[in-house]
Amino acid sequence: MNGATDHPARHVLLVGAQRCGTTYLGASLDAHPQITLAQPSRPEPKVWCDAALAAQGHAAYDDHFFAHARDELLLLDKSTSYLEDPEAPGRAAAALGDPLVLVVLRDPVQRAISNWRFSTDHGLETRGLEEALLADLAGEQPWDPGTSSVSPFAYVRRGRYVDHLPAWLETFPRSTHVVFLEELLADPDVLRDLVARLGAAPELTPEPVGHPVNQSSAESPVSSHTLQGTLQEYYEPANAALADLLGRKVPW
Repeated sequence: MNGATDHPARHVLLVGAQRCGTTYLGASLDAHPQITLAQPSRPEPKVWCDAALAAQGHAAYDDHFFAHARDELLLLDKSTSYLEDPEAPGRAAAALGDPLVLVVLRDPVQRAISNWRFSTDHGLETRGLEEALLADLAGEQPWDPGTSSVSPFAYVRRGRYVDHLPAWLETFPRSTHVVFLEELLADPDVLRDLVARLGAAPELTPEPVGHPVNQSSAESPVSSHTLQGTLQEYYEPANAALADLLGRKVPW
């Protein structure tokens, strides 16, 4: 068999965050000849969010999701649910050893609005933008785990990236790379540099593919200045803590 287990390819986990351009980055990396994305890509694998699946081990994971692989150097698994699961890093480490980890982040205010549009588009949300976001600020909203792996209503709280990122950085301190969607869109060299850091040939990096974030069929909602100010104030300490954690400024 010429599958993923027949060559020393390294695993890459693209762990999120949700509505931050993970599909865009995953497709761009998958277009590189030395990188291949887990198949099927939809639904996302979510293996490391499931204790029973994770316990099946490395070989079962490769056989199921990377049977199509040939001589690629990097095997890419994209699942936005991974970032929010505090058990996922440990499960991945137990099965894969020391995979490379990618985290893509975005302005949390824009992420929250995009999350609301996504939930609305998929019939999960009937409230208006401000009502839904303010409700999340007031407390966690009930949701059905049978319909999604993470809450579809964590519009605002999900943007506190510093609450979720430490578990990955502590488990994979030397192999975790954090990128910002705004920088990926502004400078094509950011993607080439990321490819090089992953160990693939930067000169083979194709042009980015797809849209920056899965597009909604709805028109962009207009949020009030009051809501914008409330969100900016809410995120200010989390953004400052994130900058301290990463040792660099955030681009929003």
